Amino acid sequence: MSLLVVGLSHRSAPVSILERASLSADTQAKLLQDTLAAEPAAEATVLATCNRIELYADVDKFHAGVAELSTLLAQHSGVGLDELTPYLYVHYEDRAVHHLFSVACGLDSMVVGEGQILGQIKDTLALGQDLHTAGRLLNDLFQQALRVGKRAHSETGIDRAGQSLVTFGLEQLAQDTDVDTWAKGKKALVIGAGSMSSLAAATLARSGVSEIVIANRTLARAERLAQILNEPGGTGVAARAVEMVAVGDELTRADVVVSCTGATGLVLTGEAVEDATRGRRDPLFLLDLAMPRDIDAAAHRIPGVRLVDIESLAEASADAPMASDVDQVRGIVSDEVAAFGAAQRAAHITPTVVALRTMAAEVVAGEVARLEGRLPGLDDKQRAEITQTVRRVVDKLLHAPTVRVKQLASEPGGAGYADALRTLFDLDPETVASVSRADLNDADVKNRGRV
Repeated sequence: MSLLVVGLSHRSAPVSILERASLSADTQAKLLQDTLAAEPAAEATVLATCNRIELYADVDKFHAGVAELSTLLAQHSGVGLDELTPYLYVHYEDRAVHHLFSVACGLDSMVVGEGQILGQIKDTLALGQDLHTAGRLLNDLFQQALRVGKRAHSETGIDRAGQSLVTFGLEQLAQDTDVDTWAKGKKALVIGAGSMSSLAAATLARSGVSEIVIANRTLARAERLAQILNEPGGTGVAARAVEMVAVGDELTRADVVVSCTGATGLVLTGEAVEDATRGRRDPLFLLDLAMPRDIDAAAHRIPGVRLVDIESLAEASADAPMASDVDQVRGIVSDEVAAFGAAQRAAHITPTVVALRTMAAEVVAGEVARLEGRLPGLDDKQRAEITQTVRRVVDKLLHAPTVRVKQLASEPGGAGYADALRTLFDLDPETVASVSRADLNDADVKNRGRV
């Protein structure tokens, strides 16, 4: 296993850099294709959220891999390599596994303990599978990361350590007032209809707003979200959908706006916000959860407007208290990293063991054929008994060393046992490689659609 991750997040880079480096869906796909075309990488996938961009790859050379992945991130993000490099972090092998498992548990999130990252990791794996850039290592890694994240949330109280980014943002808007008290009776405008916007709409509905208007580039998606909110036995809030061209008019009637789209430019300019607030008495609350930003930062300076965005959330989260459950989750992560490493090391020797047993079977078959030539008078029963006896002898001779070598290979530093086995038994490297390729193809088929 030569797992490498190169990335940047809210912990390593200012929001201004994260905003410029954000990757569209098309850019992510092109990045993965170019990564696979690069010499050091055998498989790759990218985890891109509003506060992190991480490129994961299986590489055969560490330094060349770091240089290539850093260059590719710079090229596809549009941020120059010299400018981007100071904010990049690098994790390799077990440290890379530890990093992803920590991310999956919400330990590395802007809001510690938030669970939305699991959905984003699931999407990352699905992207790698759809583009056929995620092979056996990344399939195993991301599947296990999802299980570790779910385990952390089910076995600990890490959820109490934080909340969703939406809830945290609404708390910042409400300042010292309880969110439910602050939101009661307000009219809300949600711009976007993706997962974050859907979470925002549901959170606002539970908080007691009187109305929610959903605006989206694709009206049908906005209508589906509004329908869910309007369903009998649902939130009980009045919800309706509008096209994006109606955002200006709806802004004049809204009390709170949450925006999270995939737009590459501003959705609400400072001028549009200023026009919407002209002559109004009540304050306008804006929550921008998009990366790059949807709402012009100039809205900060408009009287009667309170804007909370990713940058201000990052500053506020730095002072957020940590829950005692975090230590327990860290213990889970450490245990799972050790188990994953052992499993990967044990799996690494399996093709060699299979090749050894294949060679032994060929030796048995050859010796039985030679015996038949020398003793043509053997009947079927005698021939079968002799064949079975020879096979049992070979199996007994190979059983202890193959079982033991798998145990040893699972321990740290055990990778060399596969090489020793190939050398001692003079195994054909191409035979071992063919077993690995067949195993990889089987794993690809098995993992297809598992997310």
